[in-house]
Amino acid sequence: MPKSTPDSPPIRVLVVDDHTLFRRGLTALLARDAGLLVVGDAADAGQAQRKAQELQPDVILLDNHLPGVNGVDALPSLLEAAPNACILMLTVSEDENDLAAALHGGASGYLLKTMEGDDLTAAVHRAAQGDSIIAPEMMGKLIAAYKNVAHKSAAATDIAQSTSSLKAATPAAQAMASLSPRELDILRGIARGASNKEIAREHGIVETTVKIHVQHVLRKLGVSSRVHAAVMATEQGLL
Repeated sequence: MPKSTPDSPPIRVLVVDDHTLFRRGLTALLARDAGLLVVGDAADAGQAQRKAQELQPDVILLDNHLPGVNGVDALPSLLEAAPNACILMLTVSEDENDLAAALHGGASGYLLKTMEGDDLTAAVHRAAQGDSIIAPEMMGKLIAAYKNVAHKSAAATDIAQSTSSLKAATPAAQAMASLSPRELDILRGIARGASNKEIAREHGIVETTVKIHVQHVLRKLGVSSRVHAAVMATEQGLL
């Protein structure tokens, strides 16, 4: 994962959390990375909206449990205030409803406060590059929720085909069949929530090569994010 170089500006981050000590600690953590710059912080949704509009950050780290308006409910106003920013939820909630609401509301990722500091800074870099990042602990819940919605939709339309014949006929299955063995390995890693670095280490290849494979996988599957690719992989029984 390429980071900011001395010739490129740092990624500008806005931290939103109602706990002062956590905001300070998070700011200090991010300051250790020369490619990141915390340009401001906020304790509630109202402050966050004003700061986002004023500062126009690249990435907003947003807690969900805020006083007054929850972080998930604040997503539309924050995206309106800073339309070019990507928002990463950073929360203690492992509730799949919060996860689904965050992604539906336009969040670029959903992270847990229990994650390691280096993983968090890496996630901020990935988000700034356009990646969708989901905490590995939440990936299974995301896929389960998606499959549940898909199942209800299928029941509502009274699809008569069997699951096996349906899979064989779908464009998703055809797209999956177009992937090379290496690309399938990469997709399995994505579906597990692994980073490019972790996938590279697992298969003994360099991280740059993994990034190229990921781009090819997304293009062949016709999706724009790793999350959509992971859901598709699980639906097709790749894991």
